[in-house]
Amino acid sequence: MFKGLQQKWKVSGLRVLLILCTFAIGGSLTGIAGRYIMGALGINATWLWVIVYIIIVTLIWPLAVLVVSIPFGQFRFFISYLKKMGRRMGLGGAIVDNRIAVAVFASGAGSNAARMIEHFRQHPNIRIALIVCNKPGAGVLDIAAKAGIPTLIIEKERFFRGDAYVPVLREAGISFIILAGFLWKVPQALTGAFPDAIINIHPALLPNYGGKGMYGRFVHEAVLAAGDPESGITIHFVDEHYDHGAVIFQARCAVMQNDTADTLAMRIHQLEHQHYPEQAEKVILNTRHHS
Repeated sequence: MFKGLQQKWKVSGLRVLLILCTFAIGGSLTGIAGRYIMGALGINATWLWVIVYIIIVTLIWPLAVLVVSIPFGQFRFFISYLKKMGRRMGLGGAIVDNRIAVAVFASGAGSNAARMIEHFRQHPNIRIALIVCNKPGAGVLDIAAKAGIPTLIIEKERFFRGDAYVPVLREAGISFIILAGFLWKVPQALTGAFPDAIINIHPALLPNYGGKGMYGRFVHEAVLAAGDPESGITIHFVDEHYDHGAVIFQARCAVMQNDTADTLAMRIHQLEHQHYPEQAEKVILNTRHHS
């Protein structure tokens, strides 16, 4: 059952536990509040008491689970859950979030993903709606759980030789994708479904030091080995080739004489955290404006 819920909701095991706790505590609070209200109303007829009680708990329950979901970090999940319930009941307009839904793809610790989540947390027009990861134990999944953002674990076979999870992204309402330390090459099925709507950040000044195998410290070691006086970051659109799409933005930093791959990486990370969220915001809003 536990694994079934994990697959159904597309969340980590920890989040299934948190969601179930939210359901349980929210349900208990609903029952307590419902009985308190019924006591205050003083209804004596059994049949009428039952009808009114059902109506009251039906109205209270969504509010109760939303309140409980906040300390459990599952607020976004329950907003989405209640929206789906509303649509099934013909109440599609009951809870509406018209912000642009963005998916962040990540493979590792998720520092850039965390910056994106923080940057768009209260944004009036954009929301991080889904975290997509190809590594079940990656740190970015914990970051998503704490932020209450749904996650999707993807498998290589379906991603590269299947539908690339495009139907799942469509169902989630995703209209833009941000790659934040995602190490798999993006297949044509995905770039074709999201033309000019996928961006990536590379830890070097493209077109230098790009291509297959050029990521993380491998890039910084190559820069140091070449003796380049500067390095930097490149934010670019994604196509079906590694590090090939049109450049959106570049920022530079000096390479020091005593630099190591680690010290250079620290300055590159600072540039990434400083520029990636705001540049992503500009591209997303510009894309919506022209669509």
